[in-house]
Order: sequence, then structure tokens, then C-alpha cells
Amino acid sequence: MRNVSPVEIEVRRLRRLIEEQRFEEVRAGAQALLGTVPENRDALYACAHAQRRLGEVGAALETLGRLERLHPRFSRSHQERGFCHIALKQAPQAIEAFQRAVSISPALPASWSMLEGLYRMTGQSAEAARAGAQLARLRALPPEVVTANTLFSDGELARAEELVRAFLLQHGHHVEAMRVLAHIAMAQDLHGDAQVILEGILELAPEDHSARFDYAQTLLKRQLYPEAERQAGKLLAAEPAHRGYRTLLAMTQVGLGRHERALTLYRELLAGAQQPAELHLSIAHLLKTLGSTEAAVAEYRLAAGARAAYGDAYWSLANLKTYRFTDEELERMIAAESAPSTAAEDQYHLCFALGKALEDRERFEPSFRYYSRGNALQRASSGYRPEPIERNTLLQIECCTPPLFARLRGGGAPDADPIFIVGLPRAGSTLIEQILASHSQVEGTRELADVARMVAELHGRDSRYPAILSKMSAEDFTALGQRYLSDTRAYRLNARPRFIDKMPNNFRHIGLIHLMLPNAKIIDVRREPMACCFGNFKQLFAQGQEFTYGLEDLARYYRTYLQLMRHWDAVLPAQVLRVQYEDVVDDLQGSVRRLLEFCGLAFEPACLTFHRTERSVRTASSEQVRQPIYREGLSQWRHYEPWLGPLREALGDALMRYRD
Repeated sequence: MRNVSPVEIEVRRLRRLIEEQRFEEVRAGAQALLGTVPENRDALYACAHAQRRLGEVGAALETLGRLERLHPRFSRSHQERGFCHIALKQAPQAIEAFQRAVSISPALPASWSMLEGLYRMTGQSAEAARAGAQLARLRALPPEVVTANTLFSDGELARAEELVRAFLLQHGHHVEAMRVLAHIAMAQDLHGDAQVILEGILELAPEDHSARFDYAQTLLKRQLYPEAERQAGKLLAAEPAHRGYRTLLAMTQVGLGRHERALTLYRELLAGAQQPAELHLSIAHLLKTLGSTEAAVAEYRLAAGARAAYGDAYWSLANLKTYRFTDEELERMIAAESAPSTAAEDQYHLCFALGKALEDRERFEPSFRYYSRGNALQRASSGYRPEPIERNTLLQIECCTPPLFARLRGGGAPDADPIFIVGLPRAGSTLIEQILASHSQVEGTRELADVARMVAELHGRDSRYPAILSKMSAEDFTALGQRYLSDTRAYRLNARPRFIDKMPNNFRHIGLIHLMLPNAKIIDVRREPMACCFGNFKQLFAQGQEFTYGLEDLARYYRTYLQLMRHWDAVLPAQVLRVQYEDVVDDLQGSVRRLLEFCGLAFEPACLTFHRTERSVRTASSEQVRQPIYREGLSQWRHYEPWLGPLREALGDALMRYRD
């Protein structure tokens, strides 16, 4: 049973007192608790609620101001503000507060009820009818489901899950309750679980468009783009003008590598958009991928101008690696990052952007401060722990042994189509991909999630991955290999005989890859540890790679990587080609010939002029690989050497062993 902290016990007591309308005791208890935990969301809310009910509306608004600065996406704080403005007979401010509340959580009957009355009072009959319809929908639902929805929207996943599971146990299949459970799974990155739940909902209610939309979103998260595209098509057949469904279709096209088609769809959506910032950002990302850098810069600037403190727009400019911020932009970013009203997500994006902007101006000390602050903010929200990765590494070494590979020899799909490029991010894998994709027989795709998805499925069986590998047959691995080839066919748009899977984290699963695709080529791209680790430390990733947000975490991960790669070299000799990034910079032609020979490809001069190859590149290095190789990047980390002592110490002998 989970241990309950004294703070949580007191919060539960305050909730009971609110239900009993003992507001003086609530106020006293909440204020006492805030003396210990001044940023506690539930104590602030209880205090504000009690103050309002006791007639202390001004004090309640002051408490709510603190609450909203600390927890801007807590729907019930905005609802409480709405009630305060009702008490003060301030209808416009009340409407704004209730609108904000339901925009965060559409399952707030009290807010919809107040909005319906306020809209009628102010002559907004259409809005009143819409609010009334939503209120009627909520009243038709079981109270447990409505409450669970609100808890979910406010980030209280454990309480929401406990409530909805108890309801389902008692009442059996209920579409809305199952949808809440699917949303909770999605919020916890359990997208496989969410997919199963949503498939169950669609069996019960195939015409439920909301469930189908959620299902398609889950498929997108799992990078099952062909099926997500089919679901988007079904939704658009029913409602062709629905903006959400059109956006969904555009996202599937991005995933499938149909960037021109996605660009057209996003530009069509831009017309008439009330909040265009995100659309400008999506258009800019596509233009960057297609190599239209100047047009991408213009769109990123439009995104930054369309929404105040839009951190992602500024970070995207910085992430071009070639963009230089103006003095005015730098001042604007510094002001936005330090503003109390700036959301946490915008704040850490701005920190990474400021780190890069100041690095470009050779102001390395403040640059490192911003990089460190951005990493600390990201790490605090990620919950990353290195121990599970290290345990998994030991299990891989224990399970993937020479006897295992000998027993399963002859299994797997025989096709030699795939070329896997593995290693750590920021080690040079995009460069190697661009070199190989410049060959007439090789197609570059993207960082494919298919191997990771197979690992997740194997991990969910009775014997967890990687232990389950020892219980599988050669035929099982043949089926997995054939499935991999079938599932990745959607990304091979040019029908070339060979293709690249550039997911760097696949280094963890080389044993599985070899068993299911024994003739696939595997290339390990490695970079000097200080340069590689610091390159990751100053990179904000769109998703995943949580190990990069702390210097000690980076060092431990790098050492674990070396440990596992040594194992693969021992048990699968000559199956993995090691490419040292520094060697490629020093001897491009020799490195290219070595790469092509390993892959069984004839030499082609285009591989030496890789920067002239026109293709979509979706990684952070997209602009760098469109330029000739330059040596300056090898030692950029040395500008930060005075602050990297902890990284050097944590890397230890990896500083020498990385070339073993």
C-alpha cells in the first residue's frame, strides 16, 4: 500500500471539512498548512474557497492570484475566481474566468451552469444554448465519471484512475468511463494500453467520433501512421470541415514523410485560424525539414509574434543552429523567461534558446547558466532515473549470449534491406545517414519506432524483455523480422532497395535486431564523450531522451552505452561497424568508402558531396548536414570546460575507453 504523507492526510481532512461546510476550520487549517508548504495547490484552493464562502472575497482573489501563478492549469482555481466575480457582481470578469475553467476541464457542471445564466443575462443567446447543451450532457453522465474527468484535467491522475476503475468494476462497460481511463493511460505514456481501451470503445460505439479521434491520436503517439491516416479519413468523411480532423490528417502526412502534402494542409488550416501560432510553428518545421531555411525562419518569427512568450518558437529558431538572434529578440526572450506569468513549458524552451543565443555571442558563462536552468526544469518534470536503464543493460548481457545466438541461427527474415544507425544522440548519426542516403540505392527514412514498439510488446508478455528472447523460437524471430519489413514499408517513398532506420536508442536492442534481421547492417556512430555529452546537454529534444537533462545522468548513460556495445562486439563479432565521428571529419573519403564497403554498396561520388543531396531531414542536425564538414564543431564544448568538471569526473575512464 502506498505511504500517505502528512500533507496529503491534511489535504484530505480539508476536503471533508469543505463538504461539511465548516469554512472557518478550513481557512485555519489551510493557512497552517501553507506555513509549511506555501506552494501546495490544494491548500491554496481550500483557503481561497473558504475565504469566499466566509465573505472575504478580496482575500480569496489574492489567494487565487498566488494559486494561478503557481498552477496556471488548475481548472477549479479559475472556477473559484468566477464565483468571486459573481459575488462582486462583475459579469464580464466572471464570464472570462468560467471560460478559462472549462477550456482546461470541459467537465465542470458548475462553470457551465454559471456561463449559461451569464450568457443569457448579457444577451448572448447562442453561447447560452451551447453552455446549456454541454451542461445537459454532463448531467446525463454518472457523477463519478464527471468528477474523474475533472480530476484528470487537473492532473490528479491517481485519484481519477481510482474513481473510474471502481465505477467500471461496479457498472461494467461504460463508454465515457472507458474514455477517461484511456486519457489517463495516454497521459502516463501508456499508449499501448490506451489503444486497447479505445479499440474496445469503438467496438461498443463505432460512430463515436470523439473516441475515434482519441484513437487516431494514440496511433500517432505510437507512430502507427498508416492506420492513423485511415482513422483520419473516416472522421473527415463524416465531417470534412472539422479543423481538428484536418489537423490530424496533416500530422499523419508528416509522420509518413509526405511533407509537401502536410505543408499544403497546414497552410489551408492557417486561413481563418483564431490561434495561428502553433500552425505557423508546424509550417516552419516542415519548411526546415524540406531545406527551405529562409522561409522557415519567417514562419518561426510569425509564430513568436502570434503568441507572447512562445518559447517553442524561439527554441526552434535556435535549433536551426545557423540562426543568430537580434539584440531586440534577445532582450524579449530574457524578459519573457523571467516573467512570473510565463508557463513552465515556455520557460524551459526559452532557457535553451537563450543558452544558444548567448553561446553564439561567446558569452559562455551566462549561456551555461541558461542551459543548466533549462535542463533542471526539464529534469524535474521528466522523473528520469538511471537505475532501470542500467538494470536492463545487465539483463541484456545476461540473456543475449553466444549459446542463444547459436541456437537461433537460421531464424529471422533473410532480407538485407535495413541499415540501422545506432549510438547516442548528437554523436553524428545524421551525418552518416545523409552520406548513405546520398547513394542511389539507399533511402533515408526517419527515426523509426518499430523496434521500440516490438520491445514494448515483448515486455508485456509473461516473461519480460529481454528474458523472453530465450523462450522464443527461430520461427518467432522470422515472423518479427517480416513484420518489421512490412510495417516500415510505408516510410519507403522512393522504392530504393535499401533503407535506413536511424533510431539511436536501438543500440539497446542489437541482439533482437540481429535475431529477427540477421542480414541487416548495423552501424554504431560514436563521438568523444565530453563533446557528445555536452552536445546533448544543450539540446532540448521534442520527446524522449530524458537522460540528457543532467550531467551525471549523461555520464552514466554514456558509460552504460559503452558497456553494452562491448557486449555486442563480444557476442556478435564483426556484426556492428563502429564509426568514429572524429575520423569521418579527418578523413571523409576513407570513411565513406569504409561505410559503403560494409553495407555492400559500390562507391558513388555523391556520398562525398552529401550536403548537396536534396531530401527531408527531421533531426536537430538538419541544417548542419546541408553544409560541408567543418572541424570547428569538434571542440565547441571546450568553451564550457570551466563548468564541466562534474561531467568529466562522472565519465571517469570512459574518456579513454570510448575508442576501445
